[in-house]
Amino acid sequence: MSENVVIVGGGHAAGQAVASLRQGGFDGGITLVTAEQSLPYQRPPLSKAYLAGELPRERLLIRPSAFYEGAGIDVRLGIEATSLDAGRRSLMLSDGGQLTYDHLILATGGRPRPLSCPGADHPAVHYLRTIADIDAMRPRFVAGACIVIVGAGYIGLEVAAVAIKHGLRPVVLEMAPMVLARVASPEVAGFFENVHRGAGVDLRTGVAVSAIEDRDGKAVVLSTAGGRIEADLVVAGVGLLPNVELAQAAGIDCDNGIIVDAFCRTSAPGVYAVGDCSNHPSRLYGRRLRLESVHNAVEQAKTAAADICGNPLAYDQVPWFWSDQYELKLQTAGLSQGYDQVVIRGDMAKRSFAAFYLKDGRLLAVDAVNRPGEFTLAKRWIRDGKAPSPQQLGDDSIEAKALAA
Repeated sequence: MSENVVIVGGGHAAGQAVASLRQGGFDGGITLVTAEQSLPYQRPPLSKAYLAGELPRERLLIRPSAFYEGAGIDVRLGIEATSLDAGRRSLMLSDGGQLTYDHLILATGGRPRPLSCPGADHPAVHYLRTIADIDAMRPRFVAGACIVIVGAGYIGLEVAAVAIKHGLRPVVLEMAPMVLARVASPEVAGFFENVHRGAGVDLRTGVAVSAIEDRDGKAVVLSTAGGRIEADLVVAGVGLLPNVELAQAAGIDCDNGIIVDAFCRTSAPGVYAVGDCSNHPSRLYGRRLRLESVHNAVEQAKTAAADICGNPLAYDQVPWFWSDQYELKLQTAGLSQGYDQVVIRGDMAKRSFAAFYLKDGRLLAVDAVNRPGEFTLAKRWIRDGKAPSPQQLGDDSIEAKALAA
């Protein structure tokens, strides 16, 4: 009897797992279970082109419905996995059904961290994670509206850029002393602050939301700085919580995500976890990581599928991310935490530069703004544990391809 795989999730990781299993020669049954009413779709465009109304819903799909039909996939839309019995290898579903499996891939992703202030349940408050989230906020996302964005990470700044482009009045509140506080240096953060303020964003750092009140259907946002902002729309982007409840209740090891090994295997036989919900060991950084990125989701899905197909290959990737804001493309390779030196290559004033982060002379990460060449090279250097000297890195007269690591 052939084996079967059940995949729980509806994002990049789930969609890639389906494709990689079939590409790897798996000819058993594959069932995809997702609580959403859509086939697996891309999430990065949600805060950009889809929010702006520039990308139709069907273009979000990672693969069209014909792919799943042709691959013989049993797709269960709008159905939640409610409980897991890892010993019996069975999964209970919200429609009362039950699935048994030989292999289970948990691609459950995460959910937005909710605001904890009084009034956080005001109808004008929205989060940004799913198609339904965007569709719900779009009636309020109109020219002339005041939008308060809580949090100045990638999501918050992307929403602010789209809001400016479409004639809204964005106010960004960030409790940290600078934007992108968890991921960027003060130099890079200062650059993006100047860009957004120059574009017309009312950007306030060191300010948190203390409460939200109602005034005739609008949200009045009270801040720790003492201000009151009357908003048509409030968008919260204050982090992501990994969806580990299904695994945790089944006795699977969890700690800031579902714990996996280098092959994306959990502590339960036959169960894998991939994408935003998983916590994996990193050879490059010598610690465990939980990453929220498309690249990580896709590559971990490939890793789990390869293991199921009998072709195990340890996950050993350089993390990378991107963000589009105005005409700027920020591409980040590696993780900068713990750096002791920043080398800027290029001209921030011309909006084309790369910030290299080093620790004891070793390259940890790069933030490249409109500099694809440096981004590509840095990924290779990080992977190989090499880098040019700081003097070479900072010398923009040397072409990127001529830099010697």
